[in-house]
Amino acid sequence: MATNIGMMDSAYFVGRNELLTWINNRLQLHLSRIEEAASGAVQCQMLDMTYPGVVPMHKVNFDAKTEYDMIQNYKVLQDVFNKLKIEKHIEVNKLVKGRPLDNLEFLQWLKRYCDSVNGGIMNENYNPVERRCKGGKERSSRGSQKISKSLQTNNMHNAGSGDIGHRPRQAKIYGANSAQEVQALSKEITDLKLSVDLLEKERDFYFAKLRDIEILCQTPELENLPVAVAIKKILYAADAKESALAEAQEYLSQTLEAGEGRAEED
Repeated sequence: MATNIGMMDSAYFVGRNELLTWINNRLQLHLSRIEEAASGAVQCQMLDMTYPGVVPMHKVNFDAKTEYDMIQNYKVLQDVFNKLKIEKHIEVNKLVKGRPLDNLEFLQWLKRYCDSVNGGIMNENYNPVERRCKGGKERSSRGSQKISKSLQTNNMHNAGSGDIGHRPRQAKIYGANSAQEVQALSKEITDLKLSVDLLEKERDFYFAKLRDIEILCQTPELENLPVAVAIKKILYAADAKESALAEAQEYLSQTLEAGEGRAEED
């Protein structure tokens, strides 16, 4: 079974659409973007489908929105990895940020692993919706028990205090301008969301281009060529290093001069 998969493995050439189709078909979901799987719940259920019953689905939260809730899902996933002796480091801090490239690579690895276990054949006896519903019901019942206990404690405290005179004041009545302010703020939020979506699409586009260039420069036929080495110097330079381009140009110039010198000697 594939646990340690190199970056040049065919697994990392699987596209976003193929991954989304794989997830949606097997788990009966409707994901449209890779980032929607950043919560870790999808990964947990994929392993639950591959090894039925091994994942405590009642601990998996498909409604996780905050980083804290997402981290709890990845803790479940890591426990399953340990149980199955899967040697794979999970970059939780990167995945919960919803970065497309990080989540893409992790899902590419996961598909490769699951396919190596079951040969890419779907488990027809597995009901993904039922498994999610059971997990959700158990979580809800536990949560409602905690809430009811909290409410009972709070009611007992209020009844014991006997302080009836101090009742909450009525909510302030907002002026006529409030509705206009809310509408203006809502429009501003919508515009900001659109801007963020456009920026994310642009970022993903250039990420994909850079990844293609990196893969090209790593091919055995090209990786030792001066141009490929110069490009990798730029790609792998530290963020704060402003001289990456100048360093790459200098390397390229020196290499070409050395090559011309050897040609003249011959």
